[in-house]
Amino acid sequence: MALLERVSTLVRANLNDLIDRAEHPEKMIKQVILDMQNQLLQVKTQVAIAIADQHLLEKKQKEDEDKVAEWMRKAELAVDKKQDDLARAALERVESYRDLSEGFAQQVKDQKAQVENLKTALRQLEQKLTEAQAKADLLITQHRRARAVGKAADAHLTHGNGGHAAAFDRMKRKVAHAEAHSQAKSQIAAEDIEHRLSALEKEDRIEQALSELKAKRGA
Repeated sequence: MALLERVSTLVRANLNDLIDRAEHPEKMIKQVILDMQNQLLQVKTQVAIAIADQHLLEKKQKEDEDKVAEWMRKAELAVDKKQDDLARAALERVESYRDLSEGFAQQVKDQKAQVENLKTALRQLEQKLTEAQAKADLLITQHRRARAVGKAADAHLTHGNGGHAAAFDRMKRKVAHAEAHSQAKSQIAAEDIEHRLSALEKEDRIEQALSELKAKRGA
């Protein structure tokens, strides 16, 4: 039956594989547990119905067996009373009810097998559900940890080896450039002062030389 096939699929499901293949593992494990709970409820309902049907079949079988015994007593009475026609009619009823009883007996046997199959499926599904519920938190935690580690690794690859180093190098170059620019400005300013002072000194020497020359020339 379709229900047992669905239950069998859930029981055979490998939770770890489902988690590994799932795009959203947390949603997957929660959905699997929900499916198991729904199927478990259906199986419990089917077990109850199957057991009720079995009891009904057993009741019908017992009624037909009682009819067989009842009509056999009537056949015996007819024989005792030398009523062969009545005895034959009673024996025909005996055969009819015996056939019915045997038919119900086979149905009871089949129904018992169906009940056992459903009970087995119910036990397996309950065990699988218990396992899934026990593993759920662990599997979800493992997945979150693995995802966090993966993100950290990606961040390290993106920024750790190249990103941060490159940014640091760029900052060093900017600082070095700024320092060089400041030094150049300072150097230019210093050179300008030195040039002006040198010009004054030169002018002073020329004036001094001119005075000395005038003194020598008596001017």
